[in-house]
Amino acid sequence: MEKAGPTFIKLGQWAASRADLFPASLCEQMGKLHSNGDPHSIQHTRKVIEKVFGHKFEDIFDSFDEKPIGCGAIAQVYRAKLKPEMLPASIVGNATGEDLADSAKVNTEVAIKILHPRARKTIRRDIAIMSIFANIINLFPGMQWISLPEEVAVFGDMMESQLDLRVEANNLDRFLGNFAQRGPGIAFPKPYRLGQKESKVANGEDQAQVLIEEYEDALPLKYFLRNGGGEFDDRLAKMGLDAFLNMLLIDNWTHGDLHPGNIMVRFHKPSTHHFMQHLAARIFNSKEGPVLPVTAAQNEIVYRLRAVAHDSEAWIAELDYLAGQGYEPELIFIDAGLVTTLNTVNRRNFLDLFQAVAEFDGYRAGQLMVERCRSPELAVDPETFALKMQHVVLSVKSKTFSLAAIKISDVLTEVLRSVRQHHVKMEGDFVNTVISILLLEGIGRQLDPNLDLFKAALPILRQLGRQMRHSDVISQVPKGDLWAMAKIWIWLEARDLAGSSSVANIDAWIKYDRFMPNI
Repeated sequence: MEKAGPTFIKLGQWAASRADLFPASLCEQMGKLHSNGDPHSIQHTRKVIEKVFGHKFEDIFDSFDEKPIGCGAIAQVYRAKLKPEMLPASIVGNATGEDLADSAKVNTEVAIKILHPRARKTIRRDIAIMSIFANIINLFPGMQWISLPEEVAVFGDMMESQLDLRVEANNLDRFLGNFAQRGPGIAFPKPYRLGQKESKVANGEDQAQVLIEEYEDALPLKYFLRNGGGEFDDRLAKMGLDAFLNMLLIDNWTHGDLHPGNIMVRFHKPSTHHFMQHLAARIFNSKEGPVLPVTAAQNEIVYRLRAVAHDSEAWIAELDYLAGQGYEPELIFIDAGLVTTLNTVNRRNFLDLFQAVAEFDGYRAGQLMVERCRSPELAVDPETFALKMQHVVLSVKSKTFSLAAIKISDVLTEVLRSVRQHHVKMEGDFVNTVISILLLEGIGRQLDPNLDLFKAALPILRQLGRQMRHSDVISQVPKGDLWAMAKIWIWLEARDLAGSSSVANIDAWIKYDRFMPNI
């Protein structure tokens, strides 16, 4: 598959995420697929950039690193520094000439993603080849339930969307808007859209070949998984899970490629000024949110940590020093070309599964999954499948209120195994959401072994409940979703209450006035 080219590599990576369709051994092997193709030439990059900007290459950049900082199956990424006059008007705003000369006020460092030459033609040809093989395989007995032709069509649409880099820019805009009022702990790169001043083809098809975004100088999360995060371990785990649950439960707009390579970390020191900015944004319902510029001190921290990334002891010592100085971590999500958004049916299916694990009603959840799958008539022995779901959920219930000791990834892996064995064909977006939970919980547990997915979901559901007081918000939420979320919320509140009611915690109840809370 690696020799067959980028489309087949992507197909293998996609197959690795479909544990509902393929055996675990195959998924494991496919997960090792990586794009090892050579980057395209700098001549192609220069040609595309000059065409988009309508200026000579030397007139666009103060500096341009010709060695790509990343090369994928579809595109490659460069680091560069734009000339101040090339910055889009939307970024410059009311900045004066003196401001533009001050890098602390206006950041001119950017990451530039360029599609590989002939990528569109190559991918469409490969999809056509896949469709032929998928239709042939579909003729074999027992293969209809996988519906490979449909899956190839879905995969083709996914690849097609990645060929237009304007889609990723739009995704980033939406993420930035969704998280604008949630504090400074989560960030996304800001896309730079060129206006008529900077580009002669700002709205042309050539613009789809280039993505220009703010360069985020930060540390890959894999450093923290390898060396440990010191005093920041539990905070990083909670922040990542909270961000994901906000995307999933509130926004229904989830990053579709969440792995450690796409999550970066940097540190900032909270100040009263930034707190007041954030508070003002919340009070006045600002969609933009406060813009917190990256300081030279933050960049220096990144450089220091990067220098000791291969020395665990020095790494932990540096993190302990930062914690003592009052620094806080910030997560940055990059590569947002793929997003998952659940339609009404898939969202209901997911909430039912989430609710089943929370309420311990596995048999009913198994029945609903069969009834709502793509091809109920092809399901094998639905009664046994429902009983397996009951067994999975009862194994959770046996832990009573110690759900922090349960790995949700183990539960969902067992669910996907049963889905595959009994040919219960779920929608791709639904499965992608489940896979995202597996990845995020796996990452979170490496940082904090006591991470509790349900406990983390509780404040998100409380926030949703506060929003539901407004009639316009209620009208936008399907009634089935509303009732499912309400039931999950009520049960989790009860679990939290009961989990806090042991004799050992009576003192804490009195200390924190939980018997008669002053609401």
